[in-house]
Amino acid sequence: MAIEAVLFDFSGTIFRLEDERFREAELTHADGRDLSAHEVADIVRAMTAPVEQFVELDAEGQHAWENRDLDPALHRAAYLQVLERSGVPSFPARQLYELILDPLAWTPYPDTGEVLRALHERGIRIAVVSNIAFDLRPALASRGWDRYIGYFALSFELGAIKPDRRIFDAALERLGVAPENALMVGDSVEADGGATALGCEFELVEPLPTWDRPTALREVLAKHDLIDRPA
Repeated sequence: MAIEAVLFDFSGTIFRLEDERFREAELTHADGRDLSAHEVADIVRAMTAPVEQFVELDAEGQHAWENRDLDPALHRAAYLQVLERSGVPSFPARQLYELILDPLAWTPYPDTGEVLRALHERGIRIAVVSNIAFDLRPALASRGWDRYIGYFALSFELGAIKPDRRIFDAALERLGVAPENALMVGDSVEADGGATALGCEFELVEPLPTWDRPTALREVLAKHDLIDRPA
């Protein structure tokens, strides 16, 4: 079947919160010692992994973690405890958490803009389908890319978390595309790959630093003849 729509995950797929933004917060341990680059990288992984849990939480924190992308208050509670359990003192932890919530702090992958524009020009409908507890639209609007997006299916607005089919159904219904005519692109087989249960195609990309992944979006879309292959 011909692909008529592409659904993109957000974090680790079309945008990434880079380690450098975390290091700009000048993170320290409770004893005042600066966190090492390795420790910062571990925190970034714990804060941005789509499914995996890398920090043990108490019962309240665990409940918040499991429902974090459905409610902003639970999201805050979960990630502040992740930071606390990672050794970050409360004040810089709050600063760091606010950074995560700032859509303008996120960096697009090098090929994101050109891919969205090319798909739009070819008449391919586009949705962003994200497990998230804040409004990511400004990240695209600030670059003029929001005009390419037909729908934002955000978990905290819809009350469904990938791989729950309801979040994919919402995007497909809004775009007016049957599942077998849609491609989901994301960095998690477990979460984003849930679209295959509806009959969608799925392509996996790695959530590498943006400078290490310049053309992955173009490459997976070219496999479906939706865009020209990278030169």
